[in-house]
Parts: sequence; C-alpha cells; structure tokens
Amino acid sequence: MKGTVFKMEEMTLHDGAGVRLTVFLKGCPLRCAWCHNPEGLHPNPQLFYKKAKCVDCGICRRVCGHLDCKKFGRCLHICPNDCQSVCGAEYDAETLAGKIQSYKRIFDACGGGVTFSGGEPLMQWKFLSDVIDRLNGVQVTIETSGYASKQIFREMLEKVDFVYMDIKLFDGALHKKYTGADNALIKSNFAILKESGVPFTVRTPLIGGITDTQENLRAIEEFIGGASWEKLPENKLARVKDEMLI
Repeated sequence: MKGTVFKMEEMTLHDGAGVRLTVFLKGCPLRCAWCHNPEGLHPNPQLFYKKAKCVDCGICRRVCGHLDCKKFGRCLHICPNDCQSVCGAEYDAETLAGKIQSYKRIFDACGGGVTFSGGEPLMQWKFLSDVIDRLNGVQVTIETSGYASKQIFREMLEKVDFVYMDIKLFDGALHKKYTGADNALIKSNFAILKESGVPFTVRTPLIGGITDTQENLRAIEEFIGGASWEKLPENKLARVKDEMLI
C-alpha cells in the first residue's frame, strides 16, 4: 500500500504527549477559508514555486531527461535560485512505518509517539491503517476533521491511542459556507468518538469573525459537553503558501 506525505516534522511538542514525529498526509475533503496547510489539500504531489526568488530566466522550461520532472512540464533541478520543489512524496507503508519505528527509543525516553495529520489523514485511511499495523509499541495520535464515513471513522478509532478532532463551526449552514461541506457527519462521528472510550481533545481554530464568535463558541462548548477543548490562534501567514502552489 502506498500513500502521499507532504511533510514530516521531528521533535514536535504540540501534537500530542511528549516529543513526537508528526506526519502530514496529503488530501483533504474540506476547503476551509482559513486553511493553514493549503499544500495538503490536493491528494497528489504538487509543484511548490517560490515566486519571489524567480528571475524569470526560463531555463526550467527547457526539455530535460529527468523522469521526476516530466509530470510537471519543467526541470526541477536546474533553477539557479532553487525556486522550485515538489510538495508531496510517495511512500510505501513498510518504508514509512520503518522510519517512524526508528524514533521509538526517543519516543520511549520522552513519552512521545507519532501523530498523523494533514490535510485529512482519513482520506488515506487504507494506507494509514497499513502503516499503523506495522508499528510496534509506538503511541499513535491522529488529528482529524472527523469528515469521513462512520465505518472508516470507527475502524480507525480501533487503531489509535489518542484523537485530536476539529469542531470548527457548530452551525451547519455556516460550516458549509466556510468549509464547503455540511457538518452533520462530523457531529455524528463526534458522538461515536465520545462513546468509543478513546481519549480525545477537541480543537477549534479561532478565526476572526467566523469561528471565534461568542455564539459559535457557546454552541460548541454545549455540544462537546465538558470534553477537553483547545482553542487555537489563527496563523495568518499560512495563506501565503496558496500563491506558491502550481
């Protein structure tokens, strides 16, 4: 089984207990207006272009013989200012699991583990499941929007030790307006999560005038019923990456 990863961050401290490796899987079914990881939306590898460094010399558009360049229609290796890179790399489950497993001594010493984020990691649930099945004694956390079929959601809950689940907007119409999808499925999956016995924390991004309103926060607080809840500040610089994706 193969999947696509767009980033791996070592020694992260805010994606679960202890020191962690955070693996970001590509692809997301939502289109949040404030998305902090726009490079994780599309499921396939994309060209990441640093326009500010480009002098428009045009040499990257010359025909080259590199196999990895053909799909992008330009040479990825010739730019003198290193303006181009590929966002997203394909891994097979065995290779990725082996890389994660190599950190186990650090995880054990620091009470950490691996966190799968995105994008939406459940979009690659078969690959994710295959990777987790190959791990031995590694604590597994997922960060999810909860937007997945109930069957997939239940199956993944059986494989993980902790869940961070986003509850962005309680009102269904507003959720559809700002994320592109209704939140009825998310609410249903949250009920499944509460009943599962898997430890979890709810996360809400605080987006000015959208998610940070008193009405929305009160509704979420009532809905989650005293569960652990983190409110995350908006990262306004993240949207700069939109212009860098081709």
